[in-house]
Amino acid sequence: MKIAVPANGNKVEQHFGKCDNYAIVEITDNSKIESIVDYNASGLCGCKSNIAEIFVKMGVETMLAGNMGQGAVDSVSKQGIKVVRGCKGEINDVVKGYLNDLIVDSGESCFSFDLHHAEGSEHQCGH
Repeated sequence: MKIAVPANGNKVEQHFGKCDNYAIVEITDNSKIESIVDYNASGLCGCKSNIAEIFVKMGVETMLAGNMGQGAVDSVSKQGIKVVRGCKGEINDVVKGYLNDLIVDSGESCFSFDLHHAEGSEHQCGH
């Protein structure tokens, strides 16, 4: 199994649409982290990109994310990738927490996409 995590260094990026890198985490059959590979996705984040299709080709089954707009959630989910929102912290810890059933989807999506992407506007999330 492979898990994609929008990354900011070794931490979960708190907004899917802002990340330039993903950690692609390969999990062994006994639910242990086998490897973490950095995938540079500059320009491929957000609901209007084809990043979900790329992940499917890579064998990604789950995305552990901080915050995502509903369009991004729908785009990724439509490709058959399970989305878990509300993740925060170091990628290693978040993945281990998910594998141990300690992390579940928050069910919350960001809103105000147009405000977020308008010049000089502050990002607003519905949390």
